[in-house]
Amino acid sequence: MQQNKLYVGNLPWSMNNDSLQELFAQFGEVTEAIIIMDRNTNRSKGFGFVTFSDEASAQRAIEAMAETEIEGRKIVVNVAKPREERSNSDRSFNKRRTY
Repeated sequence: MQQNKLYVGNLPWSMNNDSLQELFAQFGEVTEAIIIMDRNTNRSKGFGFVTFSDEASAQRAIEAMAETEIEGRKIVVNVAKPREERSNSDRSFNKRRTY
């Protein structure tokens, strides 16, 4: 598991990729900072990911950002977990049933 990629949750809606990168750059070299957007509304989903060039920077960020409040929202910062693969049965709601 990558220890240098962080999940950042409960972000304010006003935050964008650049402001997320600026927020975490104080802990080390950020190689990627991305806010996850809703495909339909193009609005932030309130979480994102920050990838550092090394694990030590990521660990400093986790420790320093714990309990941090931004625009009245207490953000969540932890090591990102790999996304679980969905099985075909998870997509069954898209299939049309015929009787």
